[in-house]
Amino acid sequence: MNAIIALLACLAPYVSSTTIGQLSHLIFAMLCMSGRVTTLGLSRWTEGGGSVRTLQRWYQTPIEWAVVLWVVVQTHLLKPHGVYILAGDGVVVSKAGKQTYGLGRFYSSLAGRPIPGLSFLAISLIDVAARRSYPLHVEQSLSSGKAAQADPTPPPKRPRGRPKGSKNHVKAAPILTEELTLLERMLHAIITRIAPLKIGHIVLDGAFGTYPATHMIRRCGLHLISKLHHNAALYFPYTGAKPRRGPTPRYGNRLDYTALPAQALRQTVTEGRYRIATYQLTLLHKDFPDPLNIVILVKTDVRSHRQGHVVLFSTDLTLSAAQIVDYYSLRFQIEFNFRDAKQYWGLEDFMNVSPIAVTNAVNLAFLMVNLSILLLRPFRQRDPAFSILDLKGHYRAQRYLHETIKLLPVPPDPDLISGLEHQVLNLGAIHPPQPYQSAA
Repeated sequence: MNAIIALLACLAPYVSSTTIGQLSHLIFAMLCMSGRVTTLGLSRWTEGGGSVRTLQRWYQTPIEWAVVLWVVVQTHLLKPHGVYILAGDGVVVSKAGKQTYGLGRFYSSLAGRPIPGLSFLAISLIDVAARRSYPLHVEQSLSSGKAAQADPTPPPKRPRGRPKGSKNHVKAAPILTEELTLLERMLHAIITRIAPLKIGHIVLDGAFGTYPATHMIRRCGLHLISKLHHNAALYFPYTGAKPRRGPTPRYGNRLDYTALPAQALRQTVTEGRYRIATYQLTLLHKDFPDPLNIVILVKTDVRSHRQGHVVLFSTDLTLSAAQIVDYYSLRFQIEFNFRDAKQYWGLEDFMNVSPIAVTNAVNLAFLMVNLSILLLRPFRQRDPAFSILDLKGHYRAQRYLHETIKLLPVPPDPDLISGLEHQVLNLGAIHPPQPYQSAA
């Protein structure tokens, strides 16, 4: 418990002491408890001052969670000279009933179909060297509940050819969807909050590999790394002679994915029965006004000679192919955040219905993701396989031991308590923590 209070001491300027005290009880209960993380379950595992009514009051307390998450990361996880990028993605939480704030039908990639639940948009800070993702900002995505209806009277068709007297003009700014508008607002808040930490790139999945998303990201002062469709129409820049009449064409030949230029090959790696070739080119897409840094990964089965490919892109033309592939692969670290928040910290379990309570329950789960990285650090220095289940088993056994010692009429000797802790805290652990060994 003292270790948890020490970790939360950095929040004193931003959160009241009462809220920090309640939060420390909640965190200790989440580390000790087994089963679903609900208000009733938490109240059974908190120490004094953690009744159901106290927890209900905490869930109704407004908290600046974006500030809380950043302060924890800045104080305990940020490295002075580290390289960092941002990653964003959405997560859908299944919920039943009709009263939960923001309840709607959202597409779940796990279920492969729209399900009733809640949707949240999360942005994480990724440490490139440590290959870890730290949640920074989480907000709920609300469903408008209105399906887009096509205009029954389509506009008249324009005659073939360019209209007489028309002039060239800059591509108009796109109309952003609700999701992109929310993402833009979150990015502006994050960039302002984390200054002077410089972030140059954000990694998003293929759903954001569109011109509206790219335009919004560039407007925020960042470069986008994402994925295009496997058969995206890409063109070489025109390099021929200027025509005698008319303007110089912008687009040259269309890229043929079955005949990629040999001079674009950057690397070839063989992994088992597969050979992966990496190509990098600067190409044009008719939906994007600016050239794109394209990386194509071609995977070939050396036995059957069947091929498949993935098309990655970035708006930063200075990135190498290895950097684009590495940064995009790091995007999956945010999926591990979602997994841990759902599996261990109650993202799938909360039953709150009001807006403030839902916000507090969700952000508490992502705060636990960051804190668990800190609490696991000393154990993983001795055993890299030490897991979150081992951590929860450790704190649960510690709670049992301390409650048992309280029942004794005479407190035992500290050396005896230390020996008991080493024996009891190993009970039920998948990877029992090893004691520290001195250099001598």
